[in-house]
Amino acid sequence: MLSEQENELLTHVGPGTPMGELLRQYWLPLLLSTELRERDGRPKRVRLLGEDLIAFRDSEGNAGLLANNCPHRGASLFFGRNEERGLRCVYHGWKFDVSGSCVDMPNEPPESNFKDKVRARAYPCRERNGIIWTYMGPRDEPPQLPELELATVPETHRWIRPSVRECNWVQALEGDLDSAHSSFLHSVLRTEDLGTHHTDRYTGDKPRFDVVETDYGVMIGVRRTPDAEHFHWRISQFVAPIFTMFPPTGQGTETIPGHIWIPIDDETTLVWSFAWHPSRPIGEDEPFRRNSAGRRDGRVFGDAEGYLPATTAAAGEWRFAANRSNDFMLDYDAQKQSRFSGVPTVTLQDSAMTTSMGAVTNRPNEHLGSTDAGIIRMRRFLLRAMRALQEQGATPAAVDDPSLFRVRSASGLLPRNVPWLEGSKDWVVARPDLPVVSV
Repeated sequence: MLSEQENELLTHVGPGTPMGELLRQYWLPLLLSTELRERDGRPKRVRLLGEDLIAFRDSEGNAGLLANNCPHRGASLFFGRNEERGLRCVYHGWKFDVSGSCVDMPNEPPESNFKDKVRARAYPCRERNGIIWTYMGPRDEPPQLPELELATVPETHRWIRPSVRECNWVQALEGDLDSAHSSFLHSVLRTEDLGTHHTDRYTGDKPRFDVVETDYGVMIGVRRTPDAEHFHWRISQFVAPIFTMFPPTGQGTETIPGHIWIPIDDETTLVWSFAWHPSRPIGEDEPFRRNSAGRRDGRVFGDAEGYLPATTAAAGEWRFAANRSNDFMLDYDAQKQSRFSGVPTVTLQDSAMTTSMGAVTNRPNEHLGSTDAGIIRMRRFLLRAMRALQEQGATPAAVDDPSLFRVRSASGLLPRNVPWLEGSKDWVVARPDLPVVSV
């Protein structure tokens, strides 16, 4: 278990906090490009790592990210006019470009150079393949973008679906490192109820966990015994600081699934659910493609995963209608007859469990077992990296080596006499010419 102090260190992400400073070493996903569709279009509220920010796309198509409050007298730039390569505060007309430079100050005398002395706080943005990233760290010259395969394939080769989870990012993330829960939470009671999003029948299966730390994070091998000659290995990845990949589900599945856990603040997380194919578009008839990026109609998963009406609040278009206020549509009849949990979908089942722990779970009260090994090592990895940065100024390895992000999850059979790390070494490499391993 963690101490109360360690739990606070792990979960607090605001400016000046040790974990917040660690997260700011990395490029972080900010928005889908589709969320800033138009040049000189509407500004958008963003909240990231506890900071209130305004995103916009300027006249040249560049994405910008400024502090919410105008440096003049603090009015929100959300109300600003996005025009002629900058965002103009409507209160007194001060205008700022994507770098934060004040490029116009119309209420000052023409001979004044005051505008050259004023800057808005701005964070650099980079856009690649439909994803806008931002760097909130201390370097004047940011590191290179991470070579996460999800972010390097064309938009047609992946889907991304955002949603908001009302809890701390770490406890939300930990569910992806815990393969044991899928045999219970996501299972069904009858074989005839098996389907695309409920793929396990409840059996009380007892998996064995093996966990290794890597330069980029943690890799978890979960072993089950399907027959007398093989072990079935499900391999998950934690790629620091906020990326997880869990094993493809279903024989012959060709897409890699996972999540990006973007901390809005200490008590709220923006989750990007994703899947990608390394070398071809995801077909319209494939479930992941049907639920393509930015769709808000909920048709793929039914009404349960439909969104609430969009608002202009930060992440205000990505809040599910099924949430804490209605117990995530828990159905006790379904719990008795078909779904082990009684909650309609996999996503909502995970959300119900992690938010039910409280906004920030009290980890000193935990009693962890052997299947929590991946979670334990992930916490240690983050705490050690945070302390190394704080005490020694040590930058995490993956910040300056973007190739370390080139990994995948996998699911496959190995002979019992083959060590899983050796037998799976080609399964977990992200390379277009290597097929996804899913058995």
